[in-house]
Amino acid sequence: MLGLTDADPMFLAALALGLVATGAVAGVLAGLLGVGGGIVIVPVLYSVLEALGVDDGVRMHVAVGTSLATIIPTAISSARAHARKGAVDRTLFRALAPGIFAGAVVGAGVAAIIGGRALGGVFGVVALMVAVDLVRPRPNTSADADRPPRLPARAALGALSAVIGAVSALMGIGGGTLTVPVLTYFGVAIHRAVATSAALGLVIALPAAAGYLIGGWGKPNLPPGNLGYVNLFGFVLIAAATFLTAPWGTRIAHAISATALRWVFALFLAVTAVRLLSRVIADQL
Repeated sequence: MLGLTDADPMFLAALALGLVATGAVAGVLAGLLGVGGGIVIVPVLYSVLEALGVDDGVRMHVAVGTSLATIIPTAISSARAHARKGAVDRTLFRALAPGIFAGAVVGAGVAAIIGGRALGGVFGVVALMVAVDLVRPRPNTSADADRPPRLPARAALGALSAVIGAVSALMGIGGGTLTVPVLTYFGVAIHRAVATSAALGLVIALPAAAGYLIGGWGKPNLPPGNLGYVNLFGFVLIAAATFLTAPWGTRIAHAISATALRWVFALFLAVTAVRLLSRVIADQL
C-alpha cells in the first residue's frame, strides 16, 4: 500500500476532489435514472484517474476494483430494505447465488492477469449494450406481473448466473445492470427482479473486490491509498458522496424529462465505450 503521507499533497488534494466528484456524479445519476454502482462509477473514476496521470497499466483495474468495494455497503443497505418489504425471492436467490459467486471469483482472477486495455474493452462492449437498453422503448409489463416465471433448466441457469458474475466482476458492477434484464426476460416480476438483484450484488462485490485486492497486491504505479487494486481513499469518499447526493438526483428527476436524461446518460456511456474500445483496437493494429 502506498502511504498517503508519502504522496505529493497537491496530488492528494486533487485525488480527493476527483473521488468526491465521482461519488457525487454517481449519486445524482442513480437518483435521476435509477442506475448506479459501477456502470456510473467506473467510467467517471477512470476519467478522474486519467486526468491525474495515474499509470495506464493500472488505471482501469483501480477504477473497477474500487467500484466493487463501494458496492458492498450499498448492496447491504439495499438488500436489507428490499428484504424488509418481502420483495427478495429467496428461492431464486439460492438458485443464482452459487453460480454468480463462482463467476465473480473467476472474473476477478481473469482481471488480475489481463491488461488494462482488455479490461476496458470488456467494459466498453457491455456499456454499449447498456446504452442501447437505456434508450429502447419500454414495453408495458404490468399485464405479465402475475404470471409465473419461465426459468431455464438448472444447469443452464447456473451457467447463465456464472456469466453474470464473471462479467460483473470484470466491469466493476453489482450485477443489476445484467441480472434485472435477464430475470425479467424469463418472466420474473420487475420488483422481485430488482430486489433479488440487489441481494445478489453483495454476492458479486465481496469476492470480486477481494480478488482485485489480492490480484493487485504489490503492483507498481498504484495511486496513494491503494490496497491492491482497491483504493481505500476512494472507497470512503465515493461511498459517502454517493449516499449524500442520491436524493438530489431523485428531486431533480421530478423536474426534468426522464427520457431526455436517459438519452444523455446513454450518450455518455456510448462515448466512454467507444474511447475504451478504440484504444483496444489501436493496440491490435
